[in-house]
Amino acid sequence: MLKGIDPRLNADVLYALRSMGHGDALIIADTNFPSYSVASETTFGELLRMENLTCAEAVEAVLSVMPLDTFVDDFAGRMEVVDAPDEVPPVQSEVQNIIDAAEGTPRTMISIERFDFYDQAKKAFAVIQTGERRFYGCFLLRKGVIPPDGMG
Repeated sequence: MLKGIDPRLNADVLYALRSMGHGDALIIADTNFPSYSVASETTFGELLRMENLTCAEAVEAVLSVMPLDTFVDDFAGRMEVVDAPDEVPPVQSEVQNIIDAAEGTPRTMISIERFDFYDQAKKAFAVIQTGERRFYGCFLLRKGVIPPDGMG
């Protein structure tokens, strides 16, 4: 156990988050997402797991140590519901609330069409599979920067 580190973050996830740079994308996925095959195509190349958590719990833990990108509109994205791109299921609302709390101000996730999401996920830095069983619990988070002391 480490002081000041969310205990939901395991060593493998912490290593991957620390290895990421500004603009790198992280995928937080539900149990139905093809995480293993997609993760093999990412920069990290191995699937990370937080299987005992919901997507909201995993995102909350990740955002406790990782800033979101403030320079782009696609700082965070959610997989669109097929044939209902404007629908925001409860799992996505929960994650949006976590993002808003972490950011201190509302910033709406972009929606990403399902197959475009798969393509973007393959180009991501890493994939974390959660224990989320609700459909459309798939998210993209883009890493931001931590400013020097006194600048933020």
